[in-house]
Amino acid sequence: MDEVEVVVAHHERATLRVGDVFLKIDTDQARTDVEVEAMARAPVPTPRVLWRKPPVLALAALPGTALGRLGRPSTASPAAWAAAGAAVRRLHDAPLPPWPGRGLDEIAAELDAECAWLLANDVLPADLVTRNRQVAEAALRPFTPVFAHGDLQVSHVFVDGDEVTGVIDWSEAAQGDPLFDLASLTLGHEKHLGDVIAGYGADVDLDAIRGWWSLRSLRAARWLIEHGFDPSSPGCEFDVLRARM
Repeated sequence: MDEVEVVVAHHERATLRVGDVFLKIDTDQARTDVEVEAMARAPVPTPRVLWRKPPVLALAALPGTALGRLGRPSTASPAAWAAAGAAVRRLHDAPLPPWPGRGLDEIAAELDAECAWLLANDVLPADLVTRNRQVAEAALRPFTPVFAHGDLQVSHVFVDGDEVTGVIDWSEAAQGDPLFDLASLTLGHEKHLGDVIAGYGADVDLDAIRGWWSLRSLRAARWLIEHGFDPSSPGCEFDVLRARM
C-alpha cells in the first residue's frame, strides 16, 4: 500500500497524496465547486477528476514537476518559463467564467487592514510597510477582466522539460486581473519575468506587476503566520517586500 503524504494541511483545508492520487479535503464546498468548474472550462491541462464525495475531491497526479518553489531557485529552463507564460495567455484569452471576482475596493480595504495589523503587531518596520503600500497602489487600477486562475503560484504550474503539463489548485479562479496571475507566477522569481512575458506575448504594465508583488506579500503575511508558514524565510514574502526598498 502506498504511503500517505501530507502535501499541505491547515484548519481550512488539507491535501494528501496517496500514490498517484491527490485527495483534497475542504469543508467549503463552494470552493470545490469553483475548482471543478474552472478546470472543466480552462483551455490548459488540468488534473483529471477521479471522483468527488464531499468534503473530498480526488484528482489524478500530473506528469512532470513544479516549475519552481517560493524561496528556492528554479531549475526550469527559460523555455519552460516562457511556456508557462504562453499557457497563462491561453487561459486569459478564454471566455470568462460566469462568476465574478473580487472588486478593487474590497481588495484595497483588505490590504489596508493587513498593513494596520502588521504595524500594530510590530511584524515589519513601518517604513517597509509604508513603502510597499505605496508600490501596491499601482496594482489598484482599472483593468479588463479575464479568466484568471487567481492563485497562480509557481508551484501550481507543472512542466516536463520545456512543456507545461498542467496547472493545479483552481479554487480561486474567477474573472480577474491578468497581471495578478503573472505577478503570482513570478513572485520571488523576478529574474524569470522576462521569459514569462515573452511567452505571454503581450505588453504588460511592469509597475502593476510590482504592485501586485507588494500587495500579495502584504496581504498574505498574517494568514501565513497564523497557519504555520514563515514569510520571513529566505526568498519568500518578506524578502519580496524588502526588494522594493
